[in-house]
Parts: sequence; structure tokens; C-alpha cells
Amino acid sequence: MAQFIDRRLNGKNKSAVNRQRFLRRHKQKIKESVADAVNRRSITNTETGEEITIPKKDISEPIFHQGKGGFKERVHPGNDQFITGDKIDRPQGSGGSGSGAGEGDASQDGEGTDDFVFEISKDEYLDILFEDLALPNLEKRQINRITEWKTHRAGFQTSGVPTNISVVRSLQQSLARRTAMTAGKRRLLHELEDELERIKQHEPPELLEQKRLKKEIEELRNKIKSVPFIDTFDLRYKNYEKRPVPSSQAVMFCLMDVSGSMDQATKDIAKRFYVLLYLFLTRTYKNVEVVFIRHHTQAKEVDEHEFFYSQETGGTIVSSALKLMKEIVEDRYPVDQWNIYGAQASDGDNWADDSPRCRSLLSEDLLPKCQYYAYIEITRRSHQTLWHEYQHLEELDNFDMKNIQSVEDIYPVFRELFHKEDA
Repeated sequence: MAQFIDRRLNGKNKSAVNRQRFLRRHKQKIKESVADAVNRRSITNTETGEEITIPKKDISEPIFHQGKGGFKERVHPGNDQFITGDKIDRPQGSGGSGSGAGEGDASQDGEGTDDFVFEISKDEYLDILFEDLALPNLEKRQINRITEWKTHRAGFQTSGVPTNISVVRSLQQSLARRTAMTAGKRRLLHELEDELERIKQHEPPELLEQKRLKKEIEELRNKIKSVPFIDTFDLRYKNYEKRPVPSSQAVMFCLMDVSGSMDQATKDIAKRFYVLLYLFLTRTYKNVEVVFIRHHTQAKEVDEHEFFYSQETGGTIVSSALKLMKEIVEDRYPVDQWNIYGAQASDGDNWADDSPRCRSLLSEDLLPKCQYYAYIEITRRSHQTLWHEYQHLEELDNFDMKNIQSVEDIYPVFRELFHKEDA
């Protein structure tokens, strides 16, 4: 009878060491699932990971198997057209794909194959969500104030998450431990075995001495076998640490239209965009300041909670927000020390005589001081007056504008606006 003892640190994570390899191999499908998840889940929910679904056909891999071997001849009943040596043309059409139910689809009898579903952690979710994103045109100013962090390998540690386990280093530790614990016993074992061979050659045979030596040899072998192949304190985990990379201090101005023309669905899209932006800034950069401005006929600087949850509404004068941003920049953020960024979300509806004023404020007062300014128009209708005025600024390198029509457009537009440029 064999007795098995599970001495693994995490018995339920049997394939943890292969997790990162799996994520890298199916990275594109996982990124597509994460992009879909942004639209499904509450965008403020960052306390949990995400359930990822990959079609089973996308993770199937070729395998080697034992063939039947040899040469066989078969005669099928009803054959009245072919004889031995005839060559049969390849069938025309779909290349043998057949008409049966595909993987993941139900067949006529109601049976099919489920897609592959697994969970990614909160950190894995956010890493994939903000991969290859960066603030455009970021310049080094006042390096002592803000720090960007990058992750680097920093040796090994004795504790960690299963995904970071180092198989090679753990096995090296196991080998060193087993060698240290059994070296003396193996040396004694060899000596006893040599002595047993010498005694066997004596005449007359010393049976009692042989019996004693065999018993000692058996006990030593059992002690050597009882040393576990790997133990919990053999495990070594890859250690990662975040090291500061000198960067620049920056401030992001978030300007949101909350006028009466912005219905609840449009405001929800704007809030989702800004939460995504806020998560990106706080996760990628340290101590980036964010200034929240809400406006209808009047603009007001607010805190994070009021920006996302206040129900205040009114008419529409967009220039009020741009004027307030200009005043705050002049008062608190000198352009020789700060990188200035702006993101404005609106349905584009504005007083006809105010839209040219907005373009003038941007082109003359704000864009010369900004590293980058993004305008997002949220509407399913034709473009409004503000869009047509801002179109005159599109040739500027530090200005970009996009249209969002539905929740599904938020993440793709966000990636377009803040995609990291190749060096």
C-alpha cells in the first residue's frame, strides 16, 4: 500500500507555475476579453479581477499520439469504381471542415463544448487594461516632485504568490537540502555495504553479523528515502520591486459638461471615461495631480466625489470651464515647472456665440501651455457647433478630438488618445 502526503504550499493551484506562460501565449484574446469587460462591469469596480472567456478552439494545440503503424489494405463494401493503385482527387469545397457543430456550439441533439473560463487577478486586469499607454509629450520638469515607477527583477524570496514561483531555483534549493541531510547517511551506507561484502567472504560465514549489517543498511536506506523531495521551505519566488524612474510633475484637468442637454446616459459615458483616465494616472504615475471641473452656465472646481456624484445641472456655457482652467494654471501651475494636460467631455451643445470663444481660449491661452489636450464629444447625432469650431485646431500636435457614441466606444477611444508612441 502506498501513502501520499501533499506537502505543496498551495495544493489547489497545481498549475500556478504555468500561469504567466499561459497569459503570454493567449495575450491577444485576453486583451480582447478585458476590453469587453470594461463595458460590462462597473468601471469603478477595481477591487476584484475579471472572469475571462476564451473559445476552446483558440487554446487547442496539436498533440503527438501513437499511430497504428504498418501497412493495411481495406476493401469497403459497395466499391465498384476503384482498384488497388488508383489515386483519388482531393474533394472540392470547404477542405474537409464538415458540417457538424463547431466547438463551443450546441449540436442538433443539444450537446456541445463549453468555452474555457478562468479568473485573472486585480493587478493582472489593470496591467492589461493600461498596457502601452502613456501621457503624450511628457517632459522632465522639477524631477524632484513626481516619480514614475517601473518594475524590475530583484532576486528571490522565500514567500510570494504562486504565479511568481521559480521552479529552477526551488529545485536547486531542494537538491541542496537533500544533499546536506543525506550526505552523512549515504557515506555511512557505503561503509556498511563494503563491510557486508567483506564479511560475506569470511569462512565460516558470520550470519549474525551479516544480519545486523543488513538491518542497519535497511534502516539507513529508509531514512534516506524519508527525506522529502521538496518541502515548503525549499520554495523560492521571483521578487519584483518598483524602482523610481525620474519623471516630470504633471497636472490633468478634467472638464465635464453637466448641463441640461447632457442626459443621464451621456453623463454616465463621460463619468466612465474620466474614471478610466483617473485609474490610469494613479496606477502609472505617482503624485500626478488631477483637477476636476464641472460646468453648466458656470464652472466650479470640485473634489473627486462631487465630480462623479453631484446632480447639479443647468444651461450651457462651455467657455466658463476653459476660463477657470486658465485661471487655475496661472495661479498654481507655472508652465516651466509643470506639464499641463486637459481632457474635456461634452455633448457639443453650446450657445452659438460661445463656441468661437472656446476655440479662441484654447488656441491662444491654453494650448500654448498644454502638453496635450483631448476633446471628447459624446453624441449619436451629427456633430455640434463646438466640434466644428475645434476642427480648426486639429492640425496642432498637442490637440486631439474623438467622438463617442456608446459605452462600447469608451475604451477604444481612450487607448487612441493615450497610446504610447514608439521611440
